[in-house]
Amino acid sequence: MNTLVKEEQKTTLHYGLENLGNLHWNLSTPLLYEEAIRRHEGMLAHLGPLVIKTGHYTGRLPKDKFFVKEPSSDTKICWGQVNRPFEVAKFDALKQRISAYLQGKDLFIEDCYSGADTNYRLPIRIITEKASYALFARNMFIRELEIEKLANHIPEFTVIHAPNFHAEPEVDGTHSDAFILLNFAEKLILIGGTEYAGEIKKSIFTVMNYLLPQKGVMAMHSSANYGKDVNDVVVFFGLSGTGKTTLSATPDRTLIGDDEHGWSDDGVFNFEGGCYAKVIKLSSTGEPEIYKTTRMFGTLLENVVIDPKTRHLDLDDDTLTENTRAAYPISHIPNMTLTGKGGHPKNIIMLTCDAFGVLPPIARLSQAQAMYHFLSGYTAKVAGTEAGIQEPQATFSTCFGAPFMALAPTTYAHLLGEKITKHKVDVWLVNTGWSGGPYGEGKRMNLSLTRAMVSAVLSGQLKDIKTEIDPIFGLGIPVSCPGVDAKVLNPRNTWKDPNAYDKKARELAKMFNENFKEYEQDTTSEVKAANPRV
Repeated sequence: MNTLVKEEQKTTLHYGLENLGNLHWNLSTPLLYEEAIRRHEGMLAHLGPLVIKTGHYTGRLPKDKFFVKEPSSDTKICWGQVNRPFEVAKFDALKQRISAYLQGKDLFIEDCYSGADTNYRLPIRIITEKASYALFARNMFIRELEIEKLANHIPEFTVIHAPNFHAEPEVDGTHSDAFILLNFAEKLILIGGTEYAGEIKKSIFTVMNYLLPQKGVMAMHSSANYGKDVNDVVVFFGLSGTGKTTLSATPDRTLIGDDEHGWSDDGVFNFEGGCYAKVIKLSSTGEPEIYKTTRMFGTLLENVVIDPKTRHLDLDDDTLTENTRAAYPISHIPNMTLTGKGGHPKNIIMLTCDAFGVLPPIARLSQAQAMYHFLSGYTAKVAGTEAGIQEPQATFSTCFGAPFMALAPTTYAHLLGEKITKHKVDVWLVNTGWSGGPYGEGKRMNLSLTRAMVSAVLSGQLKDIKTEIDPIFGLGIPVSCPGVDAKVLNPRNTWKDPNAYDKKARELAKMFNENFKEYEQDTTSEVKAANPRV
């Protein structure tokens, strides 16, 4: 047991957990490695990362996530197909069953924070039955480095993580044997039945998305970095697989964070202390900073294929899943800021992975269009990110992160619109999906071209560039961009059959119109006017 905790903490965790085995508090990374390997949780790979397999579930399970329906949050949560209720009595019963399951078991506890800005920081505690997931929490969240403060850490939210405990849906009221249950009254999260580590970080992200907007702070599913000046910030919105991590990790800019941020009156701040990057088909030339992390001690790799004898990795092998992941402390990236903070954004880039192949690779958005596309959150779910997704599927995910937004979508959109106006932010839509045809016919946008367009935005070369208005989507398409063939900029020009493009564009436009109907009554006429023209 770690000696950095108070004596009374060593024997109890409360939360109904009793008769436990050894409690391992805030172990260092080397100690967690030793425990994970001793318990056969994973394998040590060449050059130092720890490799684990997550079994049956290799992605998030949105249908298995519920909010406990209780008085303190009932009227605030936007209930629906995404945010679904769970009975208090069922939650209490399941908590008791988990408590019984954990009796006699050794547990690993990590005390840490979410939120780099101390004005909005959330003290959290992760309790897990596996050392490898304590390492995940240690990598992903913000560590407390002062011994005395760590000894006196009082969590405001706690996660009880029991991946080997499986629910019985007919008894427990869950959707399957896996569950992610958030209880805002008890400030407690229960996770079981799934070994996919991403559920831990996304559950805390959901909590931050619930708490911060009520304090006037924008919560964003985004990456962020800055240039030579800490106030030269760019924010990248986007779902997993659209390029948030890839485009934010670049040698000439300083990384703030790769996935989850807040935007307060003081600027942008990271929620996390680490990164959780997709590593399938990662290359040392295309994404050198992230590639290096897969060769470093302290990195936790999920579902990456490893040779059991040589312990060399094969990042191109998707045998287990397309959604292979690396969880590493942000300090593994050479050009990052340990403060986790930056100024107000000069640019916002909304990333979409368009499986239809009809959206332009880059377009300028007005403030109203920015709110429209933020509410729409159009993209394609990429293979492996969620259970059952085998190929890109067109989808609309509100605020580019519907599974993590507990409040009404317009709450986030109005906050974003106010901050864009107040800080005079330029907003862009960037398509990292297909060009020249839909998925299966066209090709996915070349990363080097996307980087060239993003670079042109950040250098100011596109700020005053002439644009052409797309006749269907109303987007401002730049007529030229340094380092990019002008033909590529207008997607219609990349299709062999322009008529086929028009047909597919109208098809997607109808989907946009249909999806936006649920937001029309709560938005302005300017935002509604951003609907595509069919």
